[in-house]
Formats: sequence, C-alpha cells, structure tokens
Amino acid sequence: MNCQQTPGGLLVTGITDFSLPETLDCGQCFRWQRLESGAYRGSAYGKSLTVSMDEKGLLLQGAAEEDFQALWRSYFDLDLDYNKIRGALANKDPILKEAAAFAPGIRILNQEPFETLCSFIISQNNNIPRIKGIIERLCLLFERETGSADRFPTAEMLACRREEDLAPLRAGWRAAYLLDAAQKVAGGEIDLERIKALPMPEARAELMRIKGVGPKVAECVLLYGLHRLEAFPMDVWMKRAMATLFPEKSVLDFGPYAGIAQQYIFHYSRLHPELFR
Repeated sequence: MNCQQTPGGLLVTGITDFSLPETLDCGQCFRWQRLESGAYRGSAYGKSLTVSMDEKGLLLQGAAEEDFQALWRSYFDLDLDYNKIRGALANKDPILKEAAAFAPGIRILNQEPFETLCSFIISQNNNIPRIKGIIERLCLLFERETGSADRFPTAEMLACRREEDLAPLRAGWRAAYLLDAAQKVAGGEIDLERIKALPMPEARAELMRIKGVGPKVAECVLLYGLHRLEAFPMDVWMKRAMATLFPEKSVLDFGPYAGIAQQYIFHYSRLHPELFR
C-alpha cells in the first residue's frame, strides 16, 4: 500500500479485495452513513472520517497518513490476506467458493469492543435504521462528557447512569441490558481484552454473563468487536442458509476463518432468495 496526499484527501493505493459497500453495509457496524456521492461518513475510536473508493484507490478525507497508519489501516483490516483466505474456504465446498466469489470485498472490521458489545445488545429484535438511531442518540446524550458526538461513551460513563437517564434513547428494554454491560465492564467483572485471548467456549460463556447477551450476540461481539475470526453468528436466516446450502456441514468445518465464511454465506443468501423457495 502507498499513501499520497492529494487536494481531495489521503489517497491509498495498492488495496485489493476490499469494497466499502460490502464491508460497511453488511450489518457488522452501525456508525457509517452512505452519502449521495457514494462516499461513507462515520467514526471509530473517537475519530471521524469520510471515505470513498474508486479505481484509483481508497480516498480518506479528514485523515493524514499518520491517522491511516495508526487507526484506519487496522480498522479496515487491510493487512490480512483475504484472497488467500477465500482460496482456502473455496477448497472446502463448491457452494462456499461461489458465495466467496460473489462478495470478495467483505472485510471484518476491527471495531472498539465495548461499542460493539452495546451495539449488538441494541440490535436485538431491531432493524438497522432504528439501531443506528439509538446509537446516534446515545452518543449525543454523552456528548458533553466525551467532547464529541462522534465518540462512543465509555463503560465508566454509562455505568453510573440509571435506566430513566437513558429514556431519550428510546431503546426500551434494552436500556437495562446496556447498563448491566457497562457496570460489569467498568467494574472489571467482564474484561473484554482478556476475553480476546480465551478459548472460544470460555469467551462465549464470559460474554453471556451479561444480561441480554445470548449465543448470537456473543458471537457477534466476538467476531466484530474482538476480531475472533472463528466466531460464527447464527440467526434464523443463517440457520436456514446452513440447513439449505450446507446440510452435511457444521461451523467447525469452516475452520479458523469461519466468521469470514459466515459473511460470504450471509451476503450470498440474502441476495439469492430463490435458493430458499
């Protein structure tokens, strides 16, 4: 990868196997908005960014090269060889090969763990526009404490609030779960950094000690917030896809990159509804 400062922003060239729409609109994150221009505006780790991509490369507006190297390169997971991973997955099953080739630009973001935990607690029985709205209102509620509406509140900030304090979020019953998550993280009962290194059964069990965190949310946090690429979120749609497309396979058959396989399968299945008629 090479970086060049241009009048329009920082241009990063030499990037392959990466698509902004496939990555930012696949349901793994909720802080990005697609603009009329086709660019995306969002934030991560308290930094805001407008980013677009064309045949010239990845254009970052509002970021210098040091920002790219320190944050965005890792956030977009640009150093992992997804082409090699797709090849390994393709050898496991012809349908998986087709699914991987259908959306080769999906990458798993390196998101902030506590934000991801809260986001997927909010995501339960919810739709993406409403999830985004609740998260936006949460950041606005804590803007005075964080210094910016682009910053997600820390666990410590959230832990000292009461359920009625979160009424402006219009999050319903999820507010109690957010507070429980914040209190357990802030108090050290749940150590997200430690969970990153635990064996998967223990990591799942630790996360599920939080009220409202079941198997699916735990898998989402592991995959999207802790970058455990073997995690495999299973909702009703994915269970149906597995039963229809891979009836003789289990998650373990997809190996250490099962989470990437899940993204390919989910995207492929969602855009091929005729497979399930």
